[in-house]
Amino acid sequence: MDDALHILKENKYKITKQRKSLLTYLSQYEESYVDVTVVDDYMRNQYPGMSHNTIYRNIKEFKEMGLVEQRMNGERACVKYQCDFSHKHHHHFICTSCSKVVELDSCPLGYFENQLPGYKIEEHKFELHGICDECQEKLVKN
Repeated sequence: MDDALHILKENKYKITKQRKSLLTYLSQYEESYVDVTVVDDYMRNQYPGMSHNTIYRNIKEFKEMGLVEQRMNGERACVKYQCDFSHKHHHHFICTSCSKVVELDSCPLGYFENQLPGYKIEEHKFELHGICDECQEKLVKN
């Protein structure tokens, strides 16, 4: 949380009660994604006068500063708290059963760059989807 607050200050954002509350809530989701609508419901319950636009704008700004990671789950936006502030560029394994997220140690970009000589890759995202070891054990027991 201290890292996130420091990044907000560096980017000249005020540390408001609402932003701090949003970050605290999102920090529960370091190892899994949460639907943005769930975040919105929570924040509007805590701060009834807070608008949807303010919540979504803050999430977007947090993403731009590297405080949260965002992905699409079908047509629904999901976010999670940044799991590694020192290595913002990283990739994940995501369990399709429990939504657990595990950070991967390496980036496969070099492998793909070798297949595209002369091309300039400007952005990439790499995710593996499957069933984690804990969910596999539960399936075997049932």
